[in-house]
Formats: sequence, structure tokens, C-alpha cells
Amino acid sequence: MNVLVIGSGGREHALVWKLAQSAGVKKVFAAPGNGGTAGETKCENIAVAGDISEEKTQTQLLEFAKQEHIDLTIIGPEAPLAGGIVDRFRAAGLAVIGPDKNAARLETSKAFSKSFMEKYGIRTARGKTFHGHEAALRFVQGYFEDTEFSFQDESETQPEKKPPALVVKADGLAAGKGVIIATDLAEAEAALASFMLDKSLGEAGATVVLEEYIEGTEISILAALSASPGKKPCILPFVSARDHKRRFDGAKGPNTGGMGAIAPVPDFSDIAQKDFMTAILEPTLRGINAEGMDYRGFIFFGLMIRKNRCYLLEYNVRLGDPETQAVLPLLDSDLSELCKAMLDHSLEHYPLLWKSGAVCAPVAVASGYPGAFRKGDPITIDNPALKDSGAKIFFAGTTTAQAVPGHASPSRTAPGKDPAPLITSGGRVLAASAWGADPDEAREKAYRALKAVNFDGMDYRTDIGRE
Repeated sequence: MNVLVIGSGGREHALVWKLAQSAGVKKVFAAPGNGGTAGETKCENIAVAGDISEEKTQTQLLEFAKQEHIDLTIIGPEAPLAGGIVDRFRAAGLAVIGPDKNAARLETSKAFSKSFMEKYGIRTARGKTFHGHEAALRFVQGYFEDTEFSFQDESETQPEKKPPALVVKADGLAAGKGVIIATDLAEAEAALASFMLDKSLGEAGATVVLEEYIEGTEISILAALSASPGKKPCILPFVSARDHKRRFDGAKGPNTGGMGAIAPVPDFSDIAQKDFMTAILEPTLRGINAEGMDYRGFIFFGLMIRKNRCYLLEYNVRLGDPETQAVLPLLDSDLSELCKAMLDHSLEHYPLLWKSGAVCAPVAVASGYPGAFRKGDPITIDNPALKDSGAKIFFAGTTTAQAVPGHASPSRTAPGKDPAPLITSGGRVLAASAWGADPDEAREKAYRALKAVNFDGMDYRTDIGRE
């Protein structure tokens, strides 16, 4: 089997690494991949001319898949899914993992997603969608000025205080910058002005969703999903994970794309897990079936747990990053076979197996992240020390093959060529993913591995798995 993985981040590196372990996989192509994917067994990077979210580039990738007789394509990031890449590949008769453009709206439109949750009784934060700035502004003014305003849950017998904040969400994809937690009127007004008047996110902020802030603990559930019109749908959840979003120790500072992840989550109780199945997963499956969605791919449930009750914050229509770097090392099943089960609708009977123990995966970032950050710094690795730690480095923001100037199609890297020296090119540079018999052992190994890596301006949180 020849497999194509589209994307360039740490999630894609983890996918390539796991797929290469499959006995039935002959070759893995990463488009465009990164310095880490280029060094993996069986893997070859494909330089891509253009943005993978655009139709022209997707057409080039489709032609490459035909020419190379690709048996399976996995779409990593959300942007190409929003651009309809799955529709193009399926129309050409190619096997591809991901939702079609219609189903991808569960992530690409917060307004659609919110409407879907409400329509099918999926427990979520209460909220309202606004298409104009004036109406949204009146709402936030009323919210912060009305001292009696309450989002009290009908199941609670004791009155609760007014939520301390209002969540402002841009409707469209915003590269992790489309959610602001406003603690007062001034912050809410500034968020609305930025999104809706200043167009800081382009058209992604033209519509906003305003919703209650729910206090609790966050958990991520990644899952495999197989649903097509006329077929019995199935969602197969993975082990739980937790992404640490804040930039600095103690969950302080700005939100980021993720400063590290752990799996499984020790405080995800059996009661909460059962509640997730009945209040979130099962009605989601009913809704996807009722809407006639063609969704054969991965899905991500972003949850807030409060008093063992699960609230759905968001869907992602792909695997999470950096959660994937913590979850896939625990997978004890063949990833390529799991993908086949999604495609041929045998997921319900697939024997999904998990290793015991735990994984900790802290992320190393470039100086200045999540703001303006440094680029172009060489990465050095003490390989004996890294090997001694037992951890795996999943690269993300590192240089990789670039499109040949003037080329209108993907170009290939030389097979087996070392990607060294690696150079930083993104804010989140890499994750050190380590397995341990328990969370403490996993954490110790992961941080020992980070000490074996160095680049100018390298920084990371020291409390991943302790927060």
C-alpha cells in the first residue's frame, strides 16, 4: 500500500511515523511534510507549489496521487478540508480519509456547528449567533450590565453565580486566533470590533457566536468516524487526551495552538466518560446520520467537564495537534487497517487496541511565540541522550523541501536523504513524546528528551502533565 499524508505539522509527522509501522504499508509520501517526516522509514517528502487549501494545489496533489498509484490519502489539517479536497479525491475514485466539504462545516463554521448541536440535543454552552456588529454589541452590553443574568443549568438545584466571562467566537477558521474569553464589557467590545469591524481575521470574523463561559476541566477525545448516506454510522472513540493551551507555566498567558499534551487523562472519571457517550457522542452520531453527511475520517471532541457532566466546546473534523502526538504512541492497532475500516464501513467491528501506561508530549516553541517569533535557527540534537530518554521527537515548525521555482506540480525529495541540518520555521517547533508505565515516568522521560534538543530561543512549559 502507498499512502499520502497531506500537511506539514507535528500531527502529520506522528501519522507518518505510525503508518510506517504498518506491515502492509510500502511507502508513505508527506506533502509537503517537514524535516522530521523526511527522516522517517519508508517516507518521502513531496514539495508542493502553492497553498494546500487552494483548488489549484489540490488538483496537483490529486494528479500526483493518480500517477503514484496512491492507495490511501489522509488529510491532516483543516484548511484543505474546508477547501473541498476530499470531494475532489472521492470524485476521482480515490480512497481518502476526511469529511467532505459539507460535513467539514462542523469545524469550519462555528455558527453551523452551534446550530447542529442545538438541533440534535448535544449538551453545549448556551449561545447566540450574530451576523451584524450592532446586534452583537447590544447583546454584550446587556450581558455585562444585567446583574441578574444567569446561565443556570436546569439540572442544578442551587443557584449559581453569573458566569465570569463571555466567549466570543469567530465563525470561520482563524488559525487558533478566533476565540476570545472576555471578562468584562471592554474586552467583549474590543473583540467584536476586531473581528467584525476591523476584519482582523478577514471574513472569518464577519459572523460571531457569543456563548456562556463554562468553568471546568478541558479534555479532548479523538475518534474514528464512518458515516455515509444509506450506511450504518459508527464513531469509535480513542483514549482521552488533554491539551495545555496557555503559553506559560500555571496555565497563564495567551492561548496558543497547544504547548503540550498528555494521554490518557487521569481525572476523566468513569461517570464523565459515560456522560460523554450519552450526552455528546451518541447525539452527534444521530445528527450526522440524519443530515446525510459523507464523513469517513477522524473527528475531535473538545470537551469541558463540570461536575462529571460533559459540555461540547467544539468539533474539529480531523485529529488534534498536539493531542495526536500523545495518543498515537498508545495505539496498539494498525493505523492503515483502521483507516480501511472507516472507508469500508466495518468500523463497528474493528478491534481497536491500546497500550497500557501513559504518554507526555511537551512542545518546544520559538522565542516570541504565539506572537512574532524567530525563524531560521539551526536545531541540534544530542542523539545518545535522546535515545537514552526513550522519547520520540515529532517535528512541526521545521524547514522541509520547497517547491522548485516555476514548477506547477509537486516535486520529490531525494529518497533517503538526511534532512539535517534542521532549521526552525514555525512557532511550535517540535514535541518530545514519551511513554511511561505511569504519568510521572512519561513526564520525566519527555523532559529529559527536551534537554537533548537545542535551538536559539527554544522555550517550553515545565508543567505539562501537572497542570
